[in-house]
Amino acid sequence: MRQLQMFKRIGLFLLVNLLVMVTIGVVLRVLGVGTRLGSHYSSLLIFCFFWGMGGAFISLALSRFMAKMFMGVQVIDPHTSDPALANLVQTVHDLARKADIPLPEVGIYQSDDVNAFATGPTRSRSLVAVSTGLMNRMGSREVEGVLGHEITHIANGDMVTMTLLQGVINAFVLFFARIAAFALTQSMRSQDDERRGSPFLQYILVSVFEVLFSFLGMFVVAAFSRWREFRADAGGARLAGKYEMIGALRALQRLHGEPDSTDSSAFQAFKISGKKGGFLSLLATHPPLEERIGRLESSHQI
Repeated sequence: MRQLQMFKRIGLFLLVNLLVMVTIGVVLRVLGVGTRLGSHYSSLLIFCFFWGMGGAFISLALSRFMAKMFMGVQVIDPHTSDPALANLVQTVHDLARKADIPLPEVGIYQSDDVNAFATGPTRSRSLVAVSTGLMNRMGSREVEGVLGHEITHIANGDMVTMTLLQGVINAFVLFFARIAAFALTQSMRSQDDERRGSPFLQYILVSVFEVLFSFLGMFVVAAFSRWREFRADAGGARLAGKYEMIGALRALQRLHGEPDSTDSSAFQAFKISGKKGGFLSLLATHPPLEERIGRLESSHQI
């Protein structure tokens, strides 16, 4: 049933975005853009869609391998004789059983930063990794709350959904960058026909628009990411316990406020703690910790 729901969600997502792309195609043809591009317009639309989606799914397929390589994650043997590591694996597996998902790999990596993450292309090929800093600086109940949050990301299929969203954003960026470059070179026709036909100029314009549109796409991706964090908090509260989840967030809040962790690279890289205010807050992938805690405290459904 859970797999069926995932396929329905992915299918609906793809259908909606397919309809969006078709609608955009119709609008551009009505405006005359499609006519100017000629027979290559439809090919460009299809090419950008598969290019954008393909790149995102290749990244997803490599996500677990890349995490192990770049973060130095060491997968823990489930039969390890180390009591602390054995307890970590047992906790992750117990939470996975509660969430009704295949048991993920459990890993640990050397870092003083307080961090944990979940990754992997599918529920059956997922990885939950924690830093040594998290193990050393959090209590067992707080660690359980963090792990419940990460297991919920896997159970919700957040990696796949985020990949689909990023793939569609990629496709739009590739497509509209070329449309904008084409429109700009068309407007320059009467002024300088020779410059208009320069492949170098076309390359520069496409690159500039790709950067611009990618930046705008980051707002969409970040907004979705913040929404899924609230869902993962709620799921973590159901799996590990409401007060364990709140305790984990409060611990992060406390540790983030320490002088030596304010500018922590891990906090900055994973946005494990967001702050309110400012235009750049719209680019934060995680909501402010106080807002996440407030939602859990006011929730009566957990």
